[in-house]
Order: sequence, then C-alpha cells, then structure tokens
Amino acid sequence: MSILVLGGAGYIGSHTVYELIEAGRDVVVADNLLTGFKEAVHPKARFYQLDIRDRGALDTLFQAEDIEGVIHFAASSQVGESMFNPLKYYDNNLHGTMVLLQSMVAHGVDKIVFSSTAATYGEPESVPILETDRTQPTSCYGETKLSMEHMMSWVSKAHGLRYVALRYFNACGAHASGKIGEAHNPETHLIPLILQVPNGQREKISIFGDDYPTPDGTCIRDYIHVTDLAQAHILALDYLMNGGENNVFNLGNGVGFSVNEVIEVARAVTGHPIPAEVTPRRAGDPAQLIASSEKAKTVLGWKPQYDDLNTIVSSAWNWHKAHPHGYEK
Repeated sequence: MSILVLGGAGYIGSHTVYELIEAGRDVVVADNLLTGFKEAVHPKARFYQLDIRDRGALDTLFQAEDIEGVIHFAASSQVGESMFNPLKYYDNNLHGTMVLLQSMVAHGVDKIVFSSTAATYGEPESVPILETDRTQPTSCYGETKLSMEHMMSWVSKAHGLRYVALRYFNACGAHASGKIGEAHNPETHLIPLILQVPNGQREKISIFGDDYPTPDGTCIRDYIHVTDLAQAHILALDYLMNGGENNVFNLGNGVGFSVNEVIEVARAVTGHPIPAEVTPRRAGDPAQLIASSEKAKTVLGWKPQYDDLNTIVSSAWNWHKAHPHGYEK
C-alpha cells in the first residue's frame, strides 16, 4: 500500500516525501511542476507529472497504484496573487480539489490529510489562535482553503471520506541533508528574502511597518520548521489510518518572533550586517499571528524538534548558500 503525495515536488511536499521514505513508507508523488521541481522529488518515490484538475490522469494513477491515503499540497498559495487573480485560485485550489475528491470517491480511497493555512482565520480575535476561533479569511487564498475544508466535510457526510486539515503558520528552514529546501519564484517568504542579502542577491531587506502594537513595532509571526510540518502530516495520516475522526489542527511553535528578531538572528548566523529599511505597512498584515498547537501535541503526539529560531535560520542558510538560485543549474 502506498501514500500519494500531491504537490510532492513543492517545498513542504518534498520534505514530507523525504520523511515518509525515511520512515519506510512506499510513496507516490504527483505534481504538475508549475511551481514544484523534479529535482526535489526523492529518488525512491514514483513520480507522475499530472495536474489534479485532470480527472483522467488521476483515475489512471489510482488504477495503477494501490493508494491507502492521500496527502494534499497541490494548490496555489500566494496571498497577494490571489487578490488580483482570484479565479486562478478558485480553479486550481477549489476545482482541483473537487476533481481529486471525485476520483478518490470513485476508487474507494477514503483518507486525506490536507495542507490548509492560518489564513483561514483572517484577523485573529485573540492570540494564540485556537482551532475553535472564528474563521473569516481576509484573502482569496484563505477563502479557497477554508472552502476546501468545507468541501471535505460535505464529502465526508455523503461518501464516508475521512480528513484532517492542518492549518499552519510560517513554514521555513530546509532539510538537514541540504539536498532540498525552499525555492519560490517570486520569493515572498521573509527568511529566504533576508538571506538573499548575504547571498549578494539584494542590497537590503525591507521591513513593512515598524509602528505595530508589538514590543519592537514590527510584525510577529510563528515560524515552524518544514521538517516539523512534514512530521505532523505523517502523524495525521497515521491518526486517520488508526480510525481517527475528521479533525482540524493548528501547527506552529506557539512562540512568535518579530521581523526585527528574525533579521538579528540572520545577521548572527551569516556574519553579514544585512542592512534593513523600514517601508510603509502592507495592506492586510495582522500585527501578530501565533498558533496554539496544544491540540496537535495532545491528539497527534506531535513534538516540534526544530523550534529554535537559530536552528531554523541556520538550516535555511545552509541550503540557500549552496543553492543561491534554488534548483536551477
């Protein structure tokens, strides 16, 4: 029996595949390679280049492979882009998931772990954020992810599908081996952008606003190492395989770091001064986003291993220093 990882050539997907294979699982990867990289796919995984909106290609895969569970990362994930190209997000994220679920139902595959997002909450009413807090997305991206959760809930009622939605915060860091890491084009995540300065790819880092109601005035976020995220997906799949009910879990460290703090750690790790410039706030940036992950720790037995900011930034720097242009040769 195999695990199907959709979007397994992407950042979090590829790290999850590495962890699955290290744990002795048989893994099938499907990715359309629009934002993923063939080089990121573990050599022991069987790879299918397909788009989840292609029902025929999915049916062929489910017929060829003995799939017992699905981990679903295949989605567009840029908040800013979703605001000026919302239909792309409804097509790829919602329509793609609909076609995937149709094929799963048709082939009797009834377990799915799904990559959701903290963006489902929108502006938090309280910190740390709990799974029971109000969901009111402020972006089209967050709206489509929440709609995907709702779709799975209704498919569960109608067809017995069982699912876990993992709402996570700022994924970061890279695999300890240095073989795979973060590579986005365009890059929008803070840690890779900061590390472009010591890598000679930008002169300075921009800080979007320093007048937030936080201790140093810069935004606070919950940074979670990608390998810890990968482990949580595996634990969630095992939870479903052991008869667990539909569930939603936050994944974060429960500790927030400000933009200034992340820059300071990057200066220490790289030995580079990393000039920073304060620029105006970006629309829609909450002052702080911090997860309560107590539920995931209690129910799934999840224990983040790389929750120290120095470790996170060091692993990212190890990757970016060796791969300044990502997977490009």
